[in-house]
Amino acid sequence: MDTGILILRLLVGLLVAGHGVQKISSHLGGKGLEGGTEEFRADGFRGGALTALAAGGGQIGSGLLLAAGLLTPLAATGTVGVMTVALTVKRHNGLWVQDDGYEYPLVLIGTAVALAATGPGAWSLDAALGLTPYPLWWAALALAAGLGSGLLARLVLHRAPAAPPIAER
Repeated sequence: MDTGILILRLLVGLLVAGHGVQKISSHLGGKGLEGGTEEFRADGFRGGALTALAAGGGQIGSGLLLAAGLLTPLAATGTVGVMTVALTVKRHNGLWVQDDGYEYPLVLIGTAVALAATGPGAWSLDAALGLTPYPLWWAALALAAGLGSGLLARLVLHRAPAAPPIAER
């Protein structure tokens, strides 16, 4: 079981971190901070470069913590938070990824919460530091705090769509 959890942690954690690297640099196929900034603006977010840096940094940090199995509930909370924002951006496209839907963010949210529920396994920094096992309620807290922070970020940073002009009489 520990081998499976290690593989899952590494796969998901490194993908989340890599996604963050793409938001703020030209590595891993990213378009640099300018590209990340433009992506957020195109999706209707304020803040420009600061928003891209915060999102990218959050993804890098939570992804690396998840991959290492360090502070797993906190890592899961960060992953759920950033992927909740992504889900809200893609929700109008429906579920499936081939239509640019929210399937992928939803899978990452579910995986992060599952890792918070199962724990990071024996081959983790949490285990090496004696931080495990985490109580199961940490998974519920990670889900609630992650969803809450993601929805709050969306509420605070997303611009309301422009109102249509009032027709002249």
